[in-house]
Parts: sequence; structure tokens; C-alpha cells
Amino acid sequence: MGRIHSYEHYAQYYETDKMNVVHHSNYIRWFEEARVDFMNAVGLPYDKMEESGIIMPVLSVDCKYISPVRFGDTVIIETAVTLFKGIKIQMSYKVRDKQTGELRTVGSTSHCFTNTSLKPVRIQKLSPETAKIFTDLLTDDF
Repeated sequence: MGRIHSYEHYAQYYETDKMNVVHHSNYIRWFEEARVDFMNAVGLPYDKMEESGIIMPVLSVDCKYISPVRFGDTVIIETAVTLFKGIKIQMSYKVRDKQTGELRTVGSTSHCFTNTSLKPVRIQKLSPETAKIFTDLLTDDF
């Protein structure tokens, strides 16, 4: 797997509003779907991380809507690690129309690493292997 991971999503009818446009809240869900798929692809599935005592709560979400996705569209959500500081990590997303490649939405989520008591931890100390994976995946050209 490269530094940028692609996840495919088919826009469902229930995700749309009265105008047949995907409701803005669903993009945040799509970011999470893509992030979970990304984590699985790099060998860090959330359930295994949590079993080892590492939690990654969301600190913030940013989303910029460029053009609408409609029911029946298929989009590719590209995901990358764009910031990694040991205690914090940022994942960034680009949502593109699968057929045309048109950029529909861009965004990011910021997370911190905590133990199971939600106390912030330095991932390098808690799991050097995990820190190395994130360091190797870090990209600034996304």
C-alpha cells in the first residue's frame, strides 16, 4: 500500500436530502469509513489497537464542499496521514467522482492517542511499531 489509500463508496438514497444531494453530515461518516479502511489496510485495525490499549478519539473535523454528490454516484475517498506528532495525528481526505475524477469534497480529521482511560499518551512510548507505521505513511504532498 502506498501513502495514499483509496476507498470506494456508492451514495445511497437514504444519504440524500430532498434535493437528491448527499446531506453534508454523511461526508463525515464517509471520512470515518475511509479511515477505518485505511487503518485496516496498513495493519492497524481499530479493534486490535483498542485491544492493545490505544484509543484514537477525534479532536476536530474539517470539511469543504466543492460540488454535490448525488444518489447513485460512486466516489473514491483518498485518505492520507498529513500530520503526525506522536500525541496527535491528522488524516486528510479527498472525495472524487469515480467516473469523472472531479473533486467533490476535501477534509481532515485530527485525533490524539490515549490510553483506555482517555489520558493522552505518546504513541512512540506506548507502541513504537505503530509510531513507525504512521511516520512511514506521513505525506506532505496530498
